[in-house]
Amino acid sequence: AAGAPKPLPSSGPKSLREMPHPLATSSSEEMGPALTPSPDLLLPRSVADKDLSLPNGTPVDTSSPASSSSLLNRLQLDDDLDGETRDLFVTVDDPKKHVCTMETYITYRVTTKTTRAEFDLPEYSVRRRYQDFDWLRNKLEESQPTHLIPPLPEKFVVKGVVDRFSEEFVETRRKALDKFLKRITDHPVLSFNEHFNVFLTAKDLNAYKKQGMALLSKMGESVKYVTGGYKLRSRPLEFAAIGEYLDTFSLKLGTIDRIAQRIIKEQLEYLVELREYGPVYSTWGGMEVELSEPLEGVSACIGNCCTALEELSEDMTEDFLPVLREYILYSESMKNVLKKRDQVQAEYEAKLEAVALKKEDRPKVPTDVEKCQDRVECFNADLKADMERWQNNKRQDFRQLLMGMADKNIQYYEKCLTAWESIIPLLQDKPETK
Repeated sequence: AAGAPKPLPSSGPKSLREMPHPLATSSSEEMGPALTPSPDLLLPRSVADKDLSLPNGTPVDTSSPASSSSLLNRLQLDDDLDGETRDLFVTVDDPKKHVCTMETYITYRVTTKTTRAEFDLPEYSVRRRYQDFDWLRNKLEESQPTHLIPPLPEKFVVKGVVDRFSEEFVETRRKALDKFLKRITDHPVLSFNEHFNVFLTAKDLNAYKKQGMALLSKMGESVKYVTGGYKLRSRPLEFAAIGEYLDTFSLKLGTIDRIAQRIIKEQLEYLVELREYGPVYSTWGGMEVELSEPLEGVSACIGNCCTALEELSEDMTEDFLPVLREYILYSESMKNVLKKRDQVQAEYEAKLEAVALKKEDRPKVPTDVEKCQDRVECFNADLKADMERWQNNKRQDFRQLLMGMADKNIQYYEKCLTAWESIIPLLQDKPETK
């Protein structure tokens, strides 16, 4: 975008229950054997021919479309992802710049409206800075290790933006932070997390950061396992397929991200040349009396094309690139959860081998082995459920993204077409000189 970044409003030199796990009690009949996977989950081509379902019985279709027409058909799915009644609404807005002696930073207003009994009031409004969001995400990873935690935007590197206090940068980050909290709010488990409650309601979050939470999630404690160097024999086929899918997905998306950034860079370079190109016709028109009107028309036409191209580049930078980056980071988060699941399974296999060696002395399976098996089953169920939710979100987000990109490009070319058509009458109506 042209022009100097617009300043933000400044505040001046001021300083700044345990919920039962909804999937943990699922019976083994609902989940299937802990280590007997469905072999074709997420396999790119064969999955469409399989009858796959998650522990709750929901069918899964995560195949990659083979053509643009099949992509359009796929994008018709999941129009109403939020069919359930919602009782928690969170928004991030009103960024403010704070200038202190030691640092300058941005805070955002986080507004919560809810009817949940876990909240003392129906509405809250607190101010949070980026590092507070980062604290929340770390706490969610610690206390909910079996779940996919939505990614945060990168702290320092946002390509194409130099001033992190510019209005453009702050607005892009605000949108990302708002989406981060909405992802958590929509999650049936993460939205009930005690740390999330504190983040939304505590007036002084620093006090909680220093003292830590009194209650720690049992799952969080249980995940501090030690495998003793034991390596997983082999990842079950369904989770191996998830890993392969995520590798391919992040690779393709990374390529699109790099190419899109190059296109935007070239568009901006072209825009600089175009801005110099138009005035030349206007200057020429001042020297040619008979041609002044059509030449001025060409100059105005190029100016209109400049405006249209600038709007298109802004839309790509502000709406297209952030979604790509979010899903690249999302795939990395999913890979981390997959690694944690593998560690729990490796621990379980190691314990089983140890029991097998001592079965003459201990005919009964020890309780810690059974608990470890429960963790594996819980990880499997949670990972499958979150993968389904992620795929549904992805289909909706990319449908909206691609349709928006198509609309913006159509608008751009329509504006350029209208601009060029406007000068045709100036040339046609000009009487011929004898």
